[in-house]
Amino acid sequence: MTGQPFPVEAGHIMLFARAVGDENPAYRGDAAFAPPTFTMASAHYDPEYHLRPKPGQEWFGSGGGPGAMPEGGGGLHAEQHFEYHRPVRAGETLYAHTVPGRSWEKQGRTGRLLFSERVTEYRDADGERVVSAVTVAVVPEGPATPKDAR
Repeated sequence: MTGQPFPVEAGHIMLFARAVGDENPAYRGDAAFAPPTFTMASAHYDPEYHLRPKPGQEWFGSGGGPGAMPEGGGGLHAEQHFEYHRPVRAGETLYAHTVPGRSWEKQGRTGRLLFSERVTEYRDADGERVVSAVTVAVVPEGPATPKDAR
């Protein structure tokens, strides 16, 4: 199977559920089900994930200054959609493959807003689709606020 491997571990499911405040017993134990947004945690297994701090490199989110977003940054996470083809269970490995989706624009109060999708398919070891996720990002073109336009 190709794609970024994402081992689905029982302890990771439990910690994720606790972090989002959901103590459902289905999220505990060796045969735990994963909470609905759990596949977002796959970024922890991607060595090139752009929001992850890298040892020995300055990180824009360190709080030590204003920071500089990585190339292509400066946008907002606008939406997230998940389609489950079957439940995600502890003990399996999923394989994530991300491709660009649709792009469009809208007129905002201070300029154009550029929208883009990233579509991630999570498949199991047999190549069967488990989860399809769509992330929508928006980047303002021009000044972000009226204050910035001065």
